[in-house]
Amino acid sequence: MSGHTIPTTIEEVLAEFRESGALLEGHFKLSSGKHSGHYLQCARVLMNPARADRLAQGVVAGIPGDILDRVDVVVSPAMGGIIIGQEVARVLGKDAMFLERPDGIFHLRRGFALEPGAKVLMVEDVVTTGLSSREAIAAVAKEGGEVIAECSLIDRSMGTVDLGVPFFPLAAFDFPTYDEGNIPDALAAVAVTKPGSRKE
Repeated sequence: MSGHTIPTTIEEVLAEFRESGALLEGHFKLSSGKHSGHYLQCARVLMNPARADRLAQGVVAGIPGDILDRVDVVVSPAMGGIIIGQEVARVLGKDAMFLERPDGIFHLRRGFALEPGAKVLMVEDVVTTGLSSREAIAAVAKEGGEVIAECSLIDRSMGTVDLGVPFFPLAAFDFPTYDEGNIPDALAAVAVTKPGSRKE
């Protein structure tokens, strides 16, 4: 085990993924259509509640106090953000809600409602292009709240993503990805797996 310290460095975060079997190695076709030799399975790293708590504490430690002081409620997009959102809310002593999009557009269901003008911390597991984050932020505005910042476990954009609000990932890193016609021979020799939940 990693000594149960709160992970704050990329190495410590990757150690949590490795220890939980959540860093997969092979040949993966990502939801973006690109290919990679690595895949991070966030649901699996959060499977253990003590590990999820450590990671959430690491996330919160990276958010400035003046932002944390203003947060009224935590909101996450389903499915990936639900567990880390719940854990971040627990660390902050706030309520957690999640957005769903059964019809393709994010909105609150299940009796969830935001107070008018509620200050929201958006919590994601992984941010890559930022598209779903921006959709979720827009949905919060439509529901009457205001996203004042977003945080995530992993920023796969390596700091290039623009969400329109301050963004505080626990760890910004990515593994090399390749276009369909540009896959290295060593990777091409490995059978392809399509992880993730997004429909092609």
